[in-house]
Amino acid sequence: MLGEQPEHTFEEGAVKFLRTHEGEKDYATKVRHIQYWNDKFAGRALRSLTADEIEDALPTESAHLHKRGTVSGATKNRYLATIKTMLNECMDLKWIDHVPKLTKYHEPKRRVRWEPSEIIVRFLQELRLAWMRDAAIVAVATGMREAELFGLTVAQVSLAQHSAHVLDTKSGRPRAVPLNDDALEVLRWRIKGKSANELVFTRGDGLTARIHQNDKRDFNRACRLLGIKDFRWHDLRHTWASWHVQRGTPLLVLKELGGWETIEMVQKYAHLAPSHVAAHANTVKFWSSSERKEKTPLEEAA
Repeated sequence: MLGEQPEHTFEEGAVKFLRTHEGEKDYATKVRHIQYWNDKFAGRALRSLTADEIEDALPTESAHLHKRGTVSGATKNRYLATIKTMLNECMDLKWIDHVPKLTKYHEPKRRVRWEPSEIIVRFLQELRLAWMRDAAIVAVATGMREAELFGLTVAQVSLAQHSAHVLDTKSGRPRAVPLNDDALEVLRWRIKGKSANELVFTRGDGLTARIHQNDKRDFNRACRLLGIKDFRWHDLRHTWASWHVQRGTPLLVLKELGGWETIEMVQKYAHLAPSHVAAHANTVKFWSSSERKEKTPLEEAA
């Protein structure tokens, strides 16, 4: 009828969404989510979708080859976020007049696992592979993420300026990483004799291909020898951040050092610096400095 909006299908919304977000850092994840939702709602009119249908269609079992099991609330929230973004963009195009209200799942507090310096030193000494030991030292010294570290080229390292210009970041935005003496010592040796485009970290023995993940056998073997439990590569970053907070680095500074996007992302480390909170307790006081204090009944009886 005259004045009525044409009906748009889920496939149309999916294609529009993927074209809009092509080239983004997490594009592969968006594609995976949209393919999943398209399997559920192909052929459906966008305006016919309800919140109950979407929530009932959420994945319940992981399809990942190495992560079989029940899908977490956090993963379900990511799937919901993708379809909600797609529907919001469809509403902006006037393809639908409202977006179903979707209920978020509870997500447990983020895990913070770290070890003291004496344990980390012993752990590093137990690693058999030289490239693993060097990469782990730089990870603890700088807080660089695994992908950032193994994607680092010689051209991105400035020994003179004590910094590394990281391009392969989680946020998709390049950032400068300050290098302390520990990191400089390793990197100075690692880049020696290499051309600008070569990777800083390779497996050695003539192998120049990019390392996509740490050697878990070497990592786990070192953990077992020292009795370290529930410790992963990313916990080297947690360890770096925890040490900073314990030694007085302000959270805002830590946020910049670690390349986090919001201050909320570093709040999980705040509890590690109770002394820095206690130091401000006397900023507001009134009784102990009063000259007109009267004795309490207990003091008079003493």
